[in-house]
Amino acid sequence: MSPLSSPAPLRTTPRLLWALLRLAMAAVIVAAIVAQLIRTLGFAIDKDRDFLTVLTNFFSFFTILSNVLAAITLLLCGLWLLTRGRRRRFQPRALSVLLLSVGTYMVITGIVYNTLLRGIPLEPGGTVAWSNEVLHVVGPAMLLLELIFRVGVRPISWRALWVVVGFPIVWVIYTMIRGEQITSPTTGQPWWYPYPFLNPYTVPNGYLGVAGYVVGISITVIAVASLAIWWSRRRADAEAPLEQLNCPEPIASASAS
Repeated sequence: MSPLSSPAPLRTTPRLLWALLRLAMAAVIVAAIVAQLIRTLGFAIDKDRDFLTVLTNFFSFFTILSNVLAAITLLLCGLWLLTRGRRRRFQPRALSVLLLSVGTYMVITGIVYNTLLRGIPLEPGGTVAWSNEVLHVVGPAMLLLELIFRVGVRPISWRALWVVVGFPIVWVIYTMIRGEQITSPTTGQPWWYPYPFLNPYTVPNGYLGVAGYVVGISITVIAVASLAIWWSRRRADAEAPLEQLNCPEPIASASAS
């Protein structure tokens, strides 16, 4: 047979291991979210707090939203790698952009928590320690490795940068508008913001100070995403460290080129 009609055999073991790691990490992240949710809602019931407000507040944290997206993305990418990834080198473009976006959000989650939020006093007994570390350290570290190793990820267009920044912009707008409409179930104050650096009542210079934090974090988001896109394009013709595979696109694609 000619080279076009007979693709070289694939060494699937590295991809299989990475797929299993993705699925395992997705499960760990889900477990961490559920554990913290149970603890948070349990506190709400014990202290007679508004249940719906507490539940909505929980899913208004960028950390929770980014980890939910991370679990979904790792599940999808892991399943693709176990199935079609055995015969195809690159996953669909949309899946690659999704991984880029969620990877960026998780890296930002890790950076912001460990530079601005770690050590801030929390309500005693309200946090599940192992869950907190998974959501702010272990999960972000896994997604950072995804951005570095790019297993099955195709080179990404610079236009994808607009996709990456869309979600954080919407989240900030939602957070700042909602913050003034919610009474804090913990303190009773007539406002609620998920993070201290977004609270204009406690940040020096009020909204101007909040804007400074938002701009700084936005620059970091753009920088992380840009670096990830550059890395994917720089290594477009090279094999990722964990792949080292000869995995051409399907025969039909080769024949049509």
